[in-house]
Amino acid sequence: MVKPPTTPRSHRLGGAALAAVVATAILALPSVSSADLAPPALEGPIPGAPPGNPGSPVLSETYPFFSTWLDLAANGYVEQEFYLSGLADAYSTAGAKLGSDVPYRTRLVVRRPISQADFNGTVLVEWQNVTAGYDLDALWNWRHMREGYVWVGVSAQRVGVNQLRGWSPTRYGALDVTGGGAFVTDQLSYDIFAQAAQALKSPGAVDPLTGLDVERVVAIGASQSAGRMTTYYNVVLPQEAAVFDGYAFIVGSAPTRVGTEPIIQVLSETDVSTPLGRRADSDVFRRWEVAGAAHSGWEGQEYRRPISIRDLGAAPVYECTNPPFSRIQLSQVIEAAYGHLARWVDGAGPPPHAPYLEFTGTTKARNELGLALGGIQLSQVAVPTALNTGSNSGQSFCFLFGTHVPFDEGQLAALYRNHGSYVSAVGATDAANVAAGYILSADAKLNHRDAAHSDVGKKKRG
Repeated sequence: MVKPPTTPRSHRLGGAALAAVVATAILALPSVSSADLAPPALEGPIPGAPPGNPGSPVLSETYPFFSTWLDLAANGYVEQEFYLSGLADAYSTAGAKLGSDVPYRTRLVVRRPISQADFNGTVLVEWQNVTAGYDLDALWNWRHMREGYVWVGVSAQRVGVNQLRGWSPTRYGALDVTGGGAFVTDQLSYDIFAQAAQALKSPGAVDPLTGLDVERVVAIGASQSAGRMTTYYNVVLPQEAAVFDGYAFIVGSAPTRVGTEPIIQVLSETDVSTPLGRRADSDVFRRWEVAGAAHSGWEGQEYRRPISIRDLGAAPVYECTNPPFSRIQLSQVIEAAYGHLARWVDGAGPPPHAPYLEFTGTTKARNELGLALGGIQLSQVAVPTALNTGSNSGQSFCFLFGTHVPFDEGQLAALYRNHGSYVSAVGATDAANVAAGYILSADAKLNHRDAAHSDVGKKKRG
């Protein structure tokens, strides 16, 4: 497991272009009532003991569900939780308004830099994923601390909130996103998610960001959450005031409606099952596809394993057809995408185009090693030491995990004449990906370090 760096890095972006973009956006907003613009209420931070330290005052027997185990303090970060409450409108998936001013109460989890100097100006607001039956911060990553982001997780859906209520009735028992049971299919979720951003942009007495100078607020969602955000963007947003400055749709669907806010979609190999129906890149849209990466790969699984044991009693175990969990670090590409999106919002222009994964008819094209052709080729695919694909099958979620099969010594010897040639090839590939804008230089350095410390190409003694 790669441990986060101990020193965060700040790369603040200028806000002059953002002001012009916001001014233009305000002129284009749909007509909304003052009630629609009234900020929701925030309470907190909610007290509670850190994980493993029970027995303090009110609510101290609990802590934020799926609280990160990463050492935030060592990176100048803090994690806090807040209650968010207000009146939300209800919408169907077709965009019909089903109700107005419905009371709700939910939570936000905030992981932020303590110092303004360590903040890059971007707030990433994640729609918590509930596919597994509980809130999952699928897109939280230690790289956020290195790059200086604020990350905020929003509990917008009934399944996640109901699980929270059962997990800690003391801490979460008063939460409700159904209007007292009147809207049980997440009709309120779209407006709740938008109001979370509104509360961050225009805080009242409680400011969860403690005065950090926010330059842009970006909506992010993975898989199921990307699908919910797609519905929001396509059919709900045209009826409401815009609150997000940009959108990142990760390993899931993306909107078909052409709006004014920029969108980037990042897909793993798992998510691209056909060459048909790709939305073309434009001045408000980019689509990136990453070869060898899985919808839910090894990095995320390893991060969540100790949290699942702590908060759920056990980590899930899967019997898949092939050895699961692709090791391709999709998160490296996602982190680069966030930086592009921030600059795009500020008026710097869209991210670079990326090649699509290749198909022969409707079958994914692969090389002689079984690795996908086309798409963004990270060094772990272009300079491989294992078969990493986005494909698998078996029980439960196995089809999302991809495959990882390390090459044997004979295969490695045939590919790399010595250790130096392997390390050089990794460096060349990563340098090209940094130049193309697909990964950050800090991640290229990590890849080079891992390659240099490996035994690939070294002759065995004995």
